[in-house]
Amino acid sequence: MLQITVNEDRSFSVGQEGSDWVIDGEKVNCDIQPQPNGLISILLNNKSYTATVEGIDRNAKQVTVSVNGRLHTLAISEPMDRLLASMGMDLKAMQKAEPVKAPMPGMVLKVLVTAGQQITKGDGLLILEAMKMENVLKAGADARVKAINVQERTAVEKGAVLIELE
Repeated sequence: MLQITVNEDRSFSVGQEGSDWVIDGEKVNCDIQPQPNGLISILLNNKSYTATVEGIDRNAKQVTVSVNGRLHTLAISEPMDRLLASMGMDLKAMQKAEPVKAPMPGMVLKVLVTAGQQITKGDGLLILEAMKMENVLKAGADARVKAINVQERTAVEKGAVLIELE
């Protein structure tokens, strides 16, 4: 069984027993059909829903879906995740933060963080000008800024490590 947490608020267990779907230990009438246009048709206990997958973060085991026009973030926990967490070993917390690299050649306009600063996923780290457009490079995970390898108003090549995280 998977443990699904919706919007860091509601949690429930989901799984299949044969061809039946089971939610929180109860069999439910559920039919999920992907459509050719990218939509997902869901019929749950005789109610119809239309969903689209807006984003997948495999490392964080999160899926962002839009259901009938409303966004929801689903955090997925497998039995092994729960066992490791009960032993004090959270794989998500143990993952090493990836360094921030230049996605394209450009000019560093502004560094928005300092060495030693704690950052959270989605925080702006620096502004890179490329092809006459300003791009804010954001943190992919919660981390601490280990080192800043660039200065403002300097040119960088694609793939250059701009900020190291830990």
